[in-house]
Amino acid sequence: MENFAGYMASALIGVSLGLIGGGGSIITIPVLVYLFHIEPTLATAYSLFIVGTTSMVGGIRSTLLKTVDYKSALLFSLPSTLAVYLTRHFLLPHIPGNLFSLGTFTLTRDITLMLFFSVIMVLAAIRMIRDKQREEKEIVLSARRFAIILFQGGIVGIITGIVGAGGGFLIIPALVLLVGLPMKKAIGTSLIVIAVNSLVGFIGDMHLVHEIDFRLMIILSVLAIMGVFAGMFLSRFIDGKNLKSGFGWFALAMAVFIIVKELAI
Repeated sequence: MENFAGYMASALIGVSLGLIGGGGSIITIPVLVYLFHIEPTLATAYSLFIVGTTSMVGGIRSTLLKTVDYKSALLFSLPSTLAVYLTRHFLLPHIPGNLFSLGTFTLTRDITLMLFFSVIMVLAAIRMIRDKQREEKEIVLSARRFAIILFQGGIVGIITGIVGAGGGFLIIPALVLLVGLPMKKAIGTSLIVIAVNSLVGFIGDMHLVHEIDFRLMIILSVLAIMGVFAGMFLSRFIDGKNLKSGFGWFALAMAVFIIVKELAI
């Protein structure tokens, strides 16, 4: 029964991506950890592949619709991709299994990872709940803005590397506010950045290859990709903007659930 729910939730990852341009990746880790019982560190590797392939499909669609700004995608991808690879290859493997103990409670690497992920979910949820269409305006890419984009790209890369989520809730505002892209173009460009970051991060996990169930990972990826096409179809009849805040509240509730479950003694 849990596996069936997991397969359905995997499809919803893609539906969310196709319908509202993001958000689906933040439910990938809870699905893998709580429904398929994959330990959190390994689950982030699965998530990188699932999110990467699903975002690639969305990115290809955006490319065909000419809603991708390649210059901005390259500018954002350079620092974020490097940060993802370094995080996966050098940082995560050196985090100790047990960080500290307090009475009967032991803070493990897996608990810390899930708590950090829940914080990212809260930030993403707030972003979706409060999101409003911004006025499009021409922005001059000054040296200061250029430096901020590079810095934010690095931050997105570290987050993606740690939790296996795409970071679209950080990328899209940066592309809109710092680069001046229209919202549709920011979403399309973000999908390209997420796909590159996630798949490069997965390549950095090749030392885990003997632990990965490739059959399960590919099945979940195919379901998520099918969900993308379903979301694209539904977007003809449903305004994704109206669903974004609802999905944000769902993500916020899930984040609270993760915190309570992980800290329960």
